Amino acid sequence: MPSSHDWINKPLGVVEAMFAQSNSNPEWEAKVLEYFKGQLKEKESHSWVPSLNDVPLHYLKPNSLVKFRCLVQDMFDPEFYMGVYETVDPSTKANVLRCGKYKDVTECGVDLNSRNTVTAERQTFYCVPIPGESPWAKEISFLSAARVVPSTSYVPSRQKRSYEEDDDDMDTQPQKQREPHTEPHGNGDSKRQETEAPSSQTTTPSDCSSHLDLNFPLPGERGPACLVKVYEGLDSFKLNDTLEIYGILSVNPVLTVLGEEKDPSLLLLNPTESMETPEEQRAHDPPASLVPRLHMLYARPLQHNNPLLPSAPTEDQSAFVSSFLVEMASVRAELLAYLTHVLLGDGLAAEYLLLHLISDVYTRRDVLPLGKFTLNLSGCPLNSYTERLYQIVQQLVPCSYRLSMSLHTMNSMRLVPKKDYVANRLVSGALQLARNTSLFLDETQLEQGQLDSSGVRNITALGNLISWQKVDYDFSYHQMEFPCNINVLVTSEGRSLLPSDCQVPLQPQVTPPNMEEYLTTIHMAQFTSQINKFRVYLSLARTLDYSISDEVTKAVEDDFVDMRKDDPQSVTAEDLHRMLVVARLLSLSLGQTTLSRDGWMRAKHIDMLRRSRTEQQKSLNGNEP
Repeated sequence: MPSSHDWINKPLGVVEAMFAQSNSNPEWEAKVLEYFKGQLKEKESHSWVPSLNDVPLHYLKPNSLVKFRCLVQDMFDPEFYMGVYETVDPSTKANVLRCGKYKDVTECGVDLNSRNTVTAERQTFYCVPIPGESPWAKEISFLSAARVVPSTSYVPSRQKRSYEEDDDDMDTQPQKQREPHTEPHGNGDSKRQETEAPSSQTTTPSDCSSHLDLNFPLPGERGPACLVKVYEGLDSFKLNDTLEIYGILSVNPVLTVLGEEKDPSLLLLNPTESMETPEEQRAHDPPASLVPRLHMLYARPLQHNNPLLPSAPTEDQSAFVSSFLVEMASVRAELLAYLTHVLLGDGLAAEYLLLHLISDVYTRRDVLPLGKFTLNLSGCPLNSYTERLYQIVQQLVPCSYRLSMSLHTMNSMRLVPKKDYVANRLVSGALQLARNTSLFLDETQLEQGQLDSSGVRNITALGNLISWQKVDYDFSYHQMEFPCNINVLVTSEGRSLLPSDCQVPLQPQVTPPNMEEYLTTIHMAQFTSQINKFRVYLSLARTLDYSISDEVTKAVEDDFVDMRKDDPQSVTAEDLHRMLVVARLLSLSLGQTTLSRDGWMRAKHIDMLRRSRTEQQKSLNGNEP
């Protein structure tokens, strides 16, 4: 890394120099953004900037440039700040014009009577690490970030409250803790202990507004939350966006005052604070050592969070995609063989699982999400098979979460985010997830018993997520619909009680005496380089464009008419839609961006095999719907 990076170590110096040269010309603000965007376009410059995800807060230099890979969990009301103000030099009594942008605290000696004071507006986003980010994705990101830690040249200070110290004081959320899974390929968790601050994730179901917690959507999550101050482009951001934010880190000790009488002079920064309830102050102004502030200079939307792929559309990404497309067919064959072993020798189920893992909602037609492919794997062995299957899926995708659908979990867990009007914040739920998260619903854990009203609401929410790819957030007096793009895999003993786009009864071809040992052996037999190829393949396949020519469209229509000639009830419009989705995914899985006649015939063939198996299963279980 080059020796001098003032734009990283002292970004406020760059901002203040441009402000001083502007002579009150408002164009200076655009020039600041252009400057930092230009610096970040330099090759490998993104890797020079320390990451809040990977470096503990006490190792980061205050007021330096940092980045944060996150999900926008909540959007607070706009706030006012002093964009430009004057201070009085105590020795010369001269007035000096100051810039208040990208800062939380003004300089001392503010001239309150100055006519040059400019009040501006900014918005605060409450951002959390991407929910359910897989250990392997964090580990690769951590290893690439490790080399930038010394660049801050900052001696850690332990005088402030740290994440570790606050962890014991924090109240936690009402969700059951998930057992952490080990990373078979490497000792990533142990390497990260030095640079990862824990945070608890369970709350008391009652009055959430009276507690201070990091409000993570999923239980057991680790890492910092952050209050991001946004100055430009507010209309370009939405709730639940996944972003990589570059901004100026602020951990001013003044911001750590919590539950104490605030200095009246602080109201100059935000006069609306005097109108906040104590609960709202606790939620919106937590200690900066626990929830740092980040003043946004640039934000990059993340189409994916797979660290093995180029993250932004560039020439490098085009070259990467082109080179990998040559390998798509061979990698697909290797992944299919691997999944077949994992699914106990069932090649058809492995084919459908592979297609499910690359599915994506690519557009919406009115309320109908196109491209979704929820898979129900029925006939799963009981005991630990589904948990181990999830761990294998987790090793392949960048984001995932396993929801054990036990009666207790369904009745007690908060799945849908809810507005807390007392604290004026959105209390997170387990369905507030980033796009393309793999949600693994383990229905084999469901036992006999009664679902209470909360359990019924949770089941309804899961059904709406699967059918419409939306979650209706609870705003007490009304519900607000938020579209999503979540890959849902349901494992069950019989047919799932939840809807699905495709049910595949599992037909094991092997019955290992020790299931745990069998699956572990299969997984450990894969080299890390091979697993990484699978990870790249699954992420890349869903980013490819796809189209159907007029010629093939006409052939499909004619074929559909022919299929309905003999028995109109045998093939419905719903069946056609499913086969078209399967045909699309089959093409993309081979790196093909258009549907061929062979691809359509292959989709028809495997759908026929699946339906034949499903009918056979129904006849064996005469009482199954």
